[in-house]
Amino acid sequence: MSTKRKKKSYKTSNLPPGTIAYHGKKASLSTDIEVVNYSKDDYKSFNTNSVQDAFDFKGNEHVTWININGLNNVADIEALGAHYKLHPLTLEDIVNTGQRPKLEEFENYMFVVFKMLFIKNDDEINYEHLSLIVGEDYVLTFQEADGDVFNNLRDRISSAKGRIRAQGSDYLMYSILDAVVDNYFTVIEVLGDKVEELEGYLFQSKDADDRTPGQIQELKQEILKMRRSIYPLREVISRMEKTDCGFIEEKTHSYLRDLYDHIIQVSESVDLYREMIWSLMDMYMTIISNKMNEIMKVLTIIATIFIPLTFIAGIYGMNFKNMPELNSDYGYYYLIGAMFILFIFMLIYFRRKRWL
Repeated sequence: MSTKRKKKSYKTSNLPPGTIAYHGKKASLSTDIEVVNYSKDDYKSFNTNSVQDAFDFKGNEHVTWININGLNNVADIEALGAHYKLHPLTLEDIVNTGQRPKLEEFENYMFVVFKMLFIKNDDEINYEHLSLIVGEDYVLTFQEADGDVFNNLRDRISSAKGRIRAQGSDYLMYSILDAVVDNYFTVIEVLGDKVEELEGYLFQSKDADDRTPGQIQELKQEILKMRRSIYPLREVISRMEKTDCGFIEEKTHSYLRDLYDHIIQVSESVDLYREMIWSLMDMYMTIISNKMNEIMKVLTIIATIFIPLTFIAGIYGMNFKNMPELNSDYGYYYLIGAMFILFIFMLIYFRRKRWL
C-alpha cells in the first residue's frame, strides 16, 4: 500500500514594488505605539494606539524612540512612513516578516532588518521579525507582536543609568542591537542545554526509543532556523561598523566593533551545537546498529549451540535397523546425558571466549 505525500501549494503575490502588504501570522487587533523621548536632562514616555500622537517629536533636539507593535495595520505604518519620509521599499520590507536580515542606507536614514529571539513558555524559542530605522535624532522599531528584550534598556533610559541619555540616536541604535545580540546568548544556552541533555541520555542509557530520532530532528530544525536568523546579522553589523553615515559618530564605531565580536561568538556557538546535533544522529545510528549486533550475536550463539545437538538428534532419528544404540536399554538416557554435557561444554567455552 503506497501513501501519497500531500502536495504543498505555493502562492505568488506578484505585487508591484513598494506595495505594503503584511506577510505574517500574528495579526494583532490594534497597533500599540510606545514613544520614548529623552535628552540628558529630560525624559518622557507614553503608550498610544494613535500613530498621530507620535508625530510631535520630530526635530525637538531630543532623541525619540518610537516602538510599534503590530504590523498588520499597514495604514498606520504608511502614515508614519510619510511623516518620516521613508522609501516605499522600506515600508514593504517592514511588513514582510520573511525578509532576511539586511542593512540599507538612504539619504536621511539607515534601515536594518534582523530577528529578535527570546525564550517564551517553558524554554520555547520565539522568533520575532524586527525592523529598525535610525535617523538624525530618532529611532523607529517595528515588531509583529507584544514581547521583546528591551525592558533593561527602557530602565536605563528612564533612570538615566549609564551613558545612553547623553548620546545620540546612533548609540540608541547600538543599544537596541546589543540587547538583541545579548539575548542570543540566553537562547543559545537553552538550546545547548537541550542538546547536552539528549546527548547525556544517549550516553548513559546506551539505548534509544522511537522518540529519539524525532527529538534529534526537532533540534536540528531549530538550530538551522536559528542559524538562518543569526548568520546574516554578522554581515549587517560588519557593514554598519564600516559605514561613513553622517549621523553615526566615530565613537559609536568602537561599540559596533565590540558588537561584531559578540555576534561572531554567537555564530561559533551555533556552529558548535550544529555539529553536536549531527553527531547525535550518528550516535543514535551507532546505538541502533549495536543493538542489532547484540541481537544477532545472541541468535548466532543459540544456533551454534543447537547445531551439534540437532546433528545428534538427526542421526539417531534415522530408522535403520542395524543401529546398536537403539537396542540399548539405557541408550536414550546416554544420549540425553551426552547432549547435556555437550551443551554445558559449549556454554563454558563461549564464556571463556567472552562471547557471552
